[in-house]
Amino acid sequence: MLAPLLAMLLATSFLPETAKAEVTFGDAVQAEEGDAQAQLKLGLMHYNGELGWPQDFKQAFAWFRKAAEQGNAEAQYNLGVMYDDGEGVPQDDQQAFAWFRKAAEQGYAAAQFNLALMYNKGQGVPQDFKQALAWYSKAAGQGNASAQFSLGLMYLDGQGVVQDDRQAVTWFRKAAEQGHATAQNNLGVCYAKGQGLPQDYQQAYAWFSVAAANGYADAIKYRDLSAQQLPPTQLVEAQALATRYFEHSRPK
Repeated sequence: MLAPLLAMLLATSFLPETAKAEVTFGDAVQAEEGDAQAQLKLGLMHYNGELGWPQDFKQAFAWFRKAAEQGNAEAQYNLGVMYDDGEGVPQDDQQAFAWFRKAAEQGYAAAQFNLALMYNKGQGVPQDFKQALAWYSKAAGQGNASAQFSLGLMYLDGQGVVQDDRQAVTWFRKAAEQGHATAQNNLGVCYAKGQGLPQDYQQAYAWFSVAAANGYADAIKYRDLSAQQLPPTQLVEAQALATRYFEHSRPK
């Protein structure tokens, strides 16, 4: 019932920072003059295909690189994404790892998560669960829900750390409260099994319901199995609990 670590990691994709660039003429001039933030904006404009410009990964890569070489963490992260995906440049795991690391060392949470993911998978670097744990922890501490979920998995499986169900529950809960559907499902499993916390089918039902509402389809059958363990009055209470959790635990 718990999502296997490797399957979940392989299903996780790196995501570029693709907020609207909102480029002005002044930004274009400043970018040419070497302003890193303006170069980042031009890179985003070309990456997204904004302001009448066609999407152009090569131009995006060129501008991101200019900004990244000046130490702009978001641009460094975006370069890592482009190397990982082979967008505008040949796919290169080692280059992706190198740029993610530069951004991660500056405290950029998304890069810290991706760096941890590469250590966990052995992608572009020898597999190292302790390094994965360390970088997941940094990103999780900044509120990155995917890192919190992944940290929960590592505690659950005892990878890079002593196995600890209670710590797994702690991190699943943090991710679940931010709307991470798989973490919501795994928290439900822990309640149903009494793993890392007292068994509680009402809580299990509630979290399975929220996970299902947020798109984790397998949670439906687990919710229904939990419902079978509850008398009618407790089921009504569990349904009310699910509604309350859903209102406060939607994807961010």
